[in-house]
Amino acid sequence: MTVTRRCLCCVKYLMFIFNLIFWLGGCGLFGVGVWLSFKQAEISALPLSFPSLSAANLLLVAGGITMVTGFLGCLGALKEQRCLLMTFFVILVILVLTEVILAVTVRIYRDELDKSAQNDLLDGMKNYLNDTRLQQSWDSLQKMFKCCGVTNETDWHSVLTDSSGKPIFPASCCLSGDADTCDQRWGEACYEKARTWLLANITSVLVFGICIVIVQLLALVFSMMMYCQIRRAEKYLD
Repeated sequence: MTVTRRCLCCVKYLMFIFNLIFWLGGCGLFGVGVWLSFKQAEISALPLSFPSLSAANLLLVAGGITMVTGFLGCLGALKEQRCLLMTFFVILVILVLTEVILAVTVRIYRDELDKSAQNDLLDGMKNYLNDTRLQQSWDSLQKMFKCCGVTNETDWHSVLTDSSGKPIFPASCCLSGDADTCDQRWGEACYEKARTWLLANITSVLVFGICIVIVQLLALVFSMMMYCQIRRAEKYLD
């Protein structure tokens, strides 16, 4: 076996291993997204900009793309086809750039994104009495997180009133669980409570995501190395 062929085999198996890890990582992200979606099935009628719902959808999309890209990389390594390797390299570059841009955008415009999500929720609250699914989602959310309103309990003032025009609250806002005896209500805002819950439970996923990014960068290096080795081997054979 020539030196060029030995180098190609070495890079081939290294790339296969890294892409297998990459594919397994995508399965993990997709699995967490599915778990988060099922866990929040009761609040699925809320706007998708709600923190935990948007996180679930993001994980599903990211996991799906990562699985497909990892499979493509494994196939390209085993088949030793330059076309597949270049396709894998281009997709991975686009994926890494998208991840970086998304991370920077969320970091820079975090306050604006929070404000926009809160406005979406406030607009959605207006249909509380007319939409049964939305009503169930809001009640489930407030019971689940023991909270009231988007930013505070006064958000319900423009939504629910009695015959005299006095603001009232849904039963899910009340500590007693009864709208007729709603003297005490949950004091925390639902948006901030859900955001805090998400950050507390997503830390391990973020660490896992950073590891995936490192694997992506290594996969980029190995795919280009393998592409170059295949070209050398083809020239040698010619």
